[in-house]
Amino acid sequence: MNTTWIILGATSAMARAFARRLAAEGAGLLLAGRDMAELTLLAEDCRLRGARLAEPLTFDARDAGGFGALIARLETEEGELNAAVFAGSMPDQSLIDADPALIGGTVTDSFTGPAHFLQLLAPLQEARGGGTVVGVGSVAGDRGRIGNYVYGAAKAGFHTYLSGLRNRLTRAGGHVVTVKPGFVDTAMTWGLPGLFLVASPDAVAGDILRAVKKRRNTIYTPFFWRYIMLIICHIPEPIFKKMKI
Repeated sequence: MNTTWIILGATSAMARAFARRLAAEGAGLLLAGRDMAELTLLAEDCRLRGARLAEPLTFDARDAGGFGALIARLETEEGELNAAVFAGSMPDQSLIDADPALIGGTVTDSFTGPAHFLQLLAPLQEARGGGTVVGVGSVAGDRGRIGNYVYGAAKAGFHTYLSGLRNRLTRAGGHVVTVKPGFVDTAMTWGLPGLFLVASPDAVAGDILRAVKKRRNTIYTPFFWRYIMLIICHIPEPIFKKMKI
């Protein structure tokens, strides 16, 4: 059976690594994002790696008017339809503190835009009897921290949305994997102070693909972030609110 993936935010480092792994398995890829030049190069790379299909498409989380065309393109593909969401933005919290108008774009990029698209996709997946959704959140969504609480709030909302979508799609034979990466070597984290245990995008992509095949519900990647966040989430609030983490 043909398998087609639409990857939102496909030019991010994690998305590129994930697309290359799917290409090696012969999947069809619809690579969606804002930078068509980069998407075209990625599509060529994926075709060389064995992708059955690799096509660049325009996706902007802040332009819901373009989502219908992507859904219509997906409908033309036979077989299983899957989606992976890597889209998001993380302005420095100090910039948001100086200009609260940045909150809207951050939330749209990291939560409401992708959720809107997935809400349009869900009926199509249900009609096909399944399909997988990979939603990339963040450990930042597990607890609000002074350094990135707006981004964390957006990802927390996305986590909750994915949990509900998982409940919905499971009834039609589908599945949703929530991915919570820690620090990953990407453009979003370059230059940030205090980073440690930084993972490679390819290692994260491998964890995601294994989670898809095992139908895992929620994963932390690398795995040890589950235990780091368990500790962080259990720090009493009177102590936590004085900490700089």
